[in-house]
Amino acid sequence: MDYAIEVNNIVKKYNNFYALNNISFNVKKGEIFGLLGPNGAGKTTLISILSTLVKPTSGTAIINNYDIIKDQKEVRKSIGIVFQDSSSDNRLTVKENLYLGASLYNMPKNKREERINEVLKFLELDSYKDKIVRYLSGGMKRKVEIARALLSNPKILFLDEPTTGLDPDIRYLLWDYIKRLVKDYNITIFITTHYMEEAEELCDRIAIMDKGEIKVIGEPDNLKKKLEGDIVILETKNNIDINSEYIKEIRRSDNKYIITVKDSEKFLIELFNYIKNNNINIDSINIRKATLAEVFLYYTGRELR
Repeated sequence: MDYAIEVNNIVKKYNNFYALNNISFNVKKGEIFGLLGPNGAGKTTLISILSTLVKPTSGTAIINNYDIIKDQKEVRKSIGIVFQDSSSDNRLTVKENLYLGASLYNMPKNKREERINEVLKFLELDSYKDKIVRYLSGGMKRKVEIARALLSNPKILFLDEPTTGLDPDIRYLLWDYIKRLVKDYNITIFITTHYMEEAEELCDRIAIMDKGEIKVIGEPDNLKKKLEGDIVILETKNNIDINSEYIKEIRRSDNKYIITVKDSEKFLIELFNYIKNNNINIDSINIRKATLAEVFLYYTGRELR
């Protein structure tokens, strides 16, 4: 298969701390691929390495058939990136920011106006082109960032936490634009997020990331189907060693037992009898259907907040 991104055994180490620990995966051309994980999981570090802004300690990646170590200039020419923090000049107008971006991309002067007008129209920024960026809403500022990243017709667009801090209605609007980018521009999108709903709504595949490691990769629906049942979350300082025909798997993380069961109602009868007969002290019991949140909990042992 012809991949847009191939990540091979990337490690990023700061002294004795592993920000990324042996990361490997592939991204198909034309898909929206998401990294889902909390702040500090290593998502921004990875996106910085893939866009050649940070060098890995070891390992490498192939972006659009270019090596991020050997072919940095070619990688940069073929990608666009929207950072988590705004990089627009608040003192300039929307269009002036785009002209600045076009000059940084070394776009020929005779093509700048046409391309700028094209991305302004696509993102419905025409009526805002002469507005000072400082006075725009958070959602509009984010659209300006995306517009600038699209100027060079990138084959891959990196979006680092693109909707953090935005109101839900603006977030949903940006999701629509992101989907249209794939359809209208035929590009690959690599997105980092800590929003479950965003990952589920946007991404063809997601990689769940925690503490510098990829825990699992797959389509959101398929990841949920793998659990096939209810999730019983039991918090106790006691050891639990219960056998039941309804249990599919038990995982433990600190004082939390994550039990995947075929039938929670029938299992709970056995569980309560076990608790009573063994004098188990229970801090809490929670029962959930399999959602992406439960998938994250299952593979990491903790909830994504």
